[in-house]
Amino acid sequence: MRISLSLVLFLLFSLLVDSSDLPDVPARPVSRAHAELTAYGFPIGLLPADVRGYSINATSGDFAVDLHGPCRLTLPPDNYLAAYSEKITGKIVRGRIAGLEGIRVRALFRWWSITGIKSSGENLVFEVAGVSAKYPSKNFDEAPSCEGGKRASS
Repeated sequence: MRISLSLVLFLLFSLLVDSSDLPDVPARPVSRAHAELTAYGFPIGLLPADVRGYSINATSGDFAVDLHGPCRLTLPPDNYLAAYSEKITGKIVRGRIAGLEGIRVRALFRWWSITGIKSSGENLVFEVAGVSAKYPSKNFDEAPSCEGGKRASS
């Protein structure tokens, strides 16, 4: 029994030493709100990294995400400027976010509210003012940071 314990400790120690030789990869801080998105089939990049907290009603799917403040960022792949309110609300079910409030994009010289998002295979379908636009989900694999601490304005 003593030999097998020694062998296990040796193997564990060997793994620790070998992993320390690997290049350091910065850890992506992911909030519980980001993890919740993935549980419903969405990538974490739909929310900025600056999440303070969230709440969800597991029965109805109603949710609220609180950021540390309003923020702006650029959404891939077409580099649309997006403005996130300090509070984002909506209703989420597997593969669909509806009644979305608190996210706007700038296009055609004006601000448009994103009212819904669908996960459709490898794509996300964004609903804006009765029109939809499809983008690859992989473009949203990383949670973006708010740009330079800029606050969104209406």
